[in-house]
Amino acid sequence: MWKDYSVSYIRKNRASSASVIAAALLAALLLSLLLSLLYSMWDYERERILREEGNFHARLTGRIDEEELTILRGYGNVESAEVNAEESEGENLAVDVRLKKTADIYKEIPKLAELIGLHADQAVYNDALLSLYLVRNPRNPDGAVILAAFCAVTVFSCISLILVIHNAFAVFMNDRVHQFGILSSIGATPGQIRACLLQEAGALCTVPVLLGNLLGMAAAAAVLEGINLYLNEIVPDRAASHFSFHPLVPAASILCAAATVWISALIPARRLSRLTPLEAIRGKDSAGLKRKKSSPLLSFLFGVEGALAGNALRAQRRALRAAALSLTLSFLAFTLMECLLSLSQASTRVTYWDRYRNAWDIMITVKDTDIASFQESPSCQPDSLREADGISDVLIYQKEEAVRILTEEELGAEFMAAGGFGGKESGWLVSAPVVVLDDVSFLSWCGQIGAPKRLDGAVVYNRVRDDTDPNFRKRNYIPYLNEGGDRAVLRKTGQEEVSVTLPVIAYTDEAPVFREQFGVEDYHELVHFIPASLWEQIGRRIGGAEHELYIRILAQERDSLEALDALEEELCGLLSEYETESENRIRAKLESDRAFDALMTIFGSFCVLLALFGVSSIFLNTLSFVRQRRREIARYLSIGMTPEGVRKLFCVEALVLAGRPALITLPLAALITGWFLKITYMDVSVFMAELPVFPILAFFIAIFASVGLAYYVGGRRLMRCSLAEMLRDETVV
Repeated sequence: MWKDYSVSYIRKNRASSASVIAAALLAALLLSLLLSLLYSMWDYERERILREEGNFHARLTGRIDEEELTILRGYGNVESAEVNAEESEGENLAVDVRLKKTADIYKEIPKLAELIGLHADQAVYNDALLSLYLVRNPRNPDGAVILAAFCAVTVFSCISLILVIHNAFAVFMNDRVHQFGILSSIGATPGQIRACLLQEAGALCTVPVLLGNLLGMAAAAAVLEGINLYLNEIVPDRAASHFSFHPLVPAASILCAAATVWISALIPARRLSRLTPLEAIRGKDSAGLKRKKSSPLLSFLFGVEGALAGNALRAQRRALRAAALSLTLSFLAFTLMECLLSLSQASTRVTYWDRYRNAWDIMITVKDTDIASFQESPSCQPDSLREADGISDVLIYQKEEAVRILTEEELGAEFMAAGGFGGKESGWLVSAPVVVLDDVSFLSWCGQIGAPKRLDGAVVYNRVRDDTDPNFRKRNYIPYLNEGGDRAVLRKTGQEEVSVTLPVIAYTDEAPVFREQFGVEDYHELVHFIPASLWEQIGRRIGGAEHELYIRILAQERDSLEALDALEEELCGLLSEYETESENRIRAKLESDRAFDALMTIFGSFCVLLALFGVSSIFLNTLSFVRQRRREIARYLSIGMTPEGVRKLFCVEALVLAGRPALITLPLAALITGWFLKITYMDVSVFMAELPVFPILAFFIAIFASVGLAYYVGGRRLMRCSLAEMLRDETVV
């Protein structure tokens, strides 16, 4: 009997059934699309990091024997510890470590290093990979924090899409309380009614939910291919992104949709359990509208119509609750996504593009070449680069690794007052990177900092970050060493017994003009700048086996893309015998902006689409809400309210219904964004310059227009009815 009843009802109410089917299909499609896109992008980034940086969580470099390697592998939280032959040099082994649980990796790895006799500075972390697992680097929290924010926005988006299904069922099934009240009065039990509703829900939504998931995955694959076509023109060497499948992704989407349908199908059964059959037949909503409760603010602003609108919204708050929550979450997802992407863009601009704007115009990386052999090359002397047309300045340099033991007597007074190293007093082994400059650049830089122009010693970069100040954007630096020392002993990394002693030409806190920064990952590294002619003498003792040469160019026409492109092409022609990679500042900035705009467009478009479905649920609920209020409006008209007054009443309701989610969301979004500004130490004024005012304003307008249109259409239908038709009691029909 119940099966025949359900089939008969669905056939005779095709419009309402179609709305439920459409809502289930579209919500399942968007859920699957969202989750599939995010997982595919996450997997693409993971594969890129594994390919470019390696499959490790942390890398320990030093003199590690088999016994110490066994200790590493036997540590409880260590999943694997493998020697990386490519990164190892002689007895100086590089061991790639993977942990089972990475949450406390920045605390555990220093303990592991100490356990096998290494210094904490001899550990390198795969920060990019760890941030994908939401592991936050305390020294640079940007990556993991922003990814966590995107995950939170994704959760909000999923909840909003789930509520689209819920709202469709709420409208579809709440209208049937009257019918089930009649069935209850003739003996139908709540269990029978519940079974009837569940079988109707299954009949209407099983196919749409499954089909929506398949279409969502297909749409995700199509979107990713579209992204490839777009980005291939911007970044030709970029690895293509492809659709990645994981069984948990469609399972999560189907489970969310199925659970929503099941819960929504029980709404009338729950309501009937609280009502007598007579109340269900008469309809409790009408009685609810008779309740009077003052709305002081609406009464003050809009008069009698405002008071009536507030009373009507309050009486219908249960019916509108899910729809309002859906719209609020959609708007919150959109606003947070816009704000966080703008925050990310502002962070990149401040920490990279603005900071290094005057430090480079063209960068060329020469593979597998050291600075000594480059200077001796007969076909391409550094002088030929400097003499090229359009060049203002050339800096040629090479980066090498070394360590140095510092004693307490060498440390500066300010550094010791700030806490120093602590611990033992016999000496501290610190990283001492060596930057090898070509002789011409080294002598020129010595003149700029007021140091003697000599080629027989090193210039010590004498500053260290005050690690008592956690602000990593505006770093506070203090002198590292006493400037009285005239000798520096540099040791080979991992083989500290191999050393060279260099004269110290000068101490300085001013680095050469180039695109490098020091003391970021390792606050206590002590950088030494030496000329190429001196490195040629000592490099064989403390240098590494692999070399890359960097050429920094400052152009005369710094603001012309055409000039930089032409100069870059000319320089690459001069270096044609070498394997090189090059980039220029303006084109790199344009490509970065285009990639960011593509990302903003992808996420923004999805958020807009998500918001439109949130608004559509409000639209559907509002239309049903207005149709159910014929008798209420008839009473108002019968006691003298004019049609203009009814229109004002609907306008006030639309204003409150559309404005309330915005009033809730904006302060919440401001608090969340403010928290991110605080933990990332971003200047508020910098973020305000990037604030996405126009997209958020456009979303506001869309909200008001959509809800206003719903009330306009419903009100227009309502006002076309005669007073007698409005007052007809439907409970006798």
